[in-house]
Amino acid sequence: MGDLAVGARSGHGPEEQPGRSGDAASPAVTDRVPGDGDAVESAPPGEAGSGSDEVASGKKPRSFWKELPLLIIIALVLALVIKTFLVQAFSIPSASMENTLQIGDRVLVDKLTPWFGSEPERGEVIVFHDPAKWLEGEPTADPNAVQQVLSWVGLMPSANEKDLIKRVIGVGGDTIECKSTGPLKVNGNALNEPYVYAGNTPCSADNAGGTFKVKVPDGKVWVMGDHRQDSADSRYHQNDKNGGFVPVDNVVGRAIVVAWPPTHWSTLPVPDTFDQPGINAAAGAAPGALGLAGALPLVLWRRRKINQRLTEGNTRVSATGTAG
Repeated sequence: MGDLAVGARSGHGPEEQPGRSGDAASPAVTDRVPGDGDAVESAPPGEAGSGSDEVASGKKPRSFWKELPLLIIIALVLALVIKTFLVQAFSIPSASMENTLQIGDRVLVDKLTPWFGSEPERGEVIVFHDPAKWLEGEPTADPNAVQQVLSWVGLMPSANEKDLIKRVIGVGGDTIECKSTGPLKVNGNALNEPYVYAGNTPCSADNAGGTFKVKVPDGKVWVMGDHRQDSADSRYHQNDKNGGFVPVDNVVGRAIVVAWPPTHWSTLPVPDTFDQPGINAAAGAAPGALGLAGALPLVLWRRRKINQRLTEGNTRVSATGTAG
């Protein structure tokens, strides 16, 4: 129930005898062994029993400076675990996601949900590993040793310059289409895209990839930057080994919040445009297909029953005619 108070009695010690209270020769400490139900009585000032266990044993408490290295190691291990399994910070190096994300912004990326099988959805802003040398020829940062260590444990934004950040436009089974300057269509539905950079058109009227119609394979996503005329995204890598699509396995996680600088702090929700009716063509067709599959055996069973009845009726008619 807690530590015993120094000087407290358990109530089982020897009773004080009358006339002995003023006896200077009476001992200050009993000869009983602690642990038999008796409280340890306080010793006279200056003796070993009056201090903490460390003082009583002659040990000095550890100084803060001796414990500091251990605290630093624990903090680094925790930061590494968080960065590996929970959340990681990334720095925005380019203007491809303006004005949603500015150059120099720090975003926090959710790395936990992918561990439970969650896959990217339309409208999410995701960080992914370079799928097919998209960043080839781009200048890369050269962090010093301290920055590399802090980045590795997650105390600084990732120093891995082979990562990109874009918005998911289509997932497996979707048909994505862009003609002239737009609008961008997903499964035949035109998107209202308020997040597109002011002054940009949703699509680009060029022959390098700005005009296209693709169907996203299972296990891949189609990504585009919000700064449409300044983003080398899926549109402009349709000749790579993935056809411009990003494998789901390359996705690090979803960017959920702009954490730095404080003046740019904001969350990164999925825009309402991706909730419009009819956009989820693949999922919308699934219930109908399942219903048809479930109804087919019943229809076949009923047809067989009807055919059996017709056959039995024809047999009776034939038998009656022969007997007459």
